[in-house]
Amino acid sequence: MKALLRLFGFFAFLCLLPAARAADISGTWKGTFDFQGMTMPLTLNLKAADAAVTGTVEGLPTTPAEIHDGKIDAGMVTFWANTDYQGATYKLLFKGKISGDSIDFEFGTEDGSWGTTMTAKREGGQAVAPVDVSGVWTGSFDFNGTSVPVTLKLKSDGVTLNGTVEGMGQAPVDIHDGKVDGDTVTFWVNVDYQGQTYALNYKGKISAGQIAFDFGTADGSWGASMTVKK
Repeated sequence: MKALLRLFGFFAFLCLLPAARAADISGTWKGTFDFQGMTMPLTLNLKAADAAVTGTVEGLPTTPAEIHDGKIDAGMVTFWANTDYQGATYKLLFKGKISGDSIDFEFGTEDGSWGTTMTAKREGGQAVAPVDVSGVWTGSFDFNGTSVPVTLKLKSDGVTLNGTVEGMGQAPVDIHDGKVDGDTVTFWVNVDYQGQTYALNYKGKISAGQIAFDFGTADGSWGASMTVKK
């Protein structure tokens, strides 16, 4: 009889314990990873429903990339995403250990040919260091049917960006009001064309090994896009 009472008491105790639930990782997570010696930003937009995870990854060459087969199990989150790089599509596998407002990820190609690590912080938590985009970046854009080469010589110091833009048929021009904010670069330059001076505003999205720019005149009368690589 005493054994039976102890057994009932044990079950009653279990009923009082909180039900075990998967960690709620819904929200925006940001971190950086190393790609060929360059620090690259990554943003994870996650939505958790019980043990299932959906969302997107921003910052890969294909962005945003949709998350597939997302799961939370025993404090670990796993999923995969496809991205294109240099004309080929790669399946990247993500595995992260959840710890409060941070997730320590290991991720890389399915065949194991490339991999890296990253610690992602929930937005509103510890700030992620700005990306260092210092170096020489080259690309080209279309101008009236002609491909025009451009060279950006950038020097970033925290969120501040300096440097020059070369090309467009003139000597290097200085960058003004340059800023690095997360995975976005902004600045403006003055250029001369047919006897007039125009201010061109640049806005670029940083991803692995490249920056995709939209730029054009301040009044919106002309614009173009280009992708530059380091």
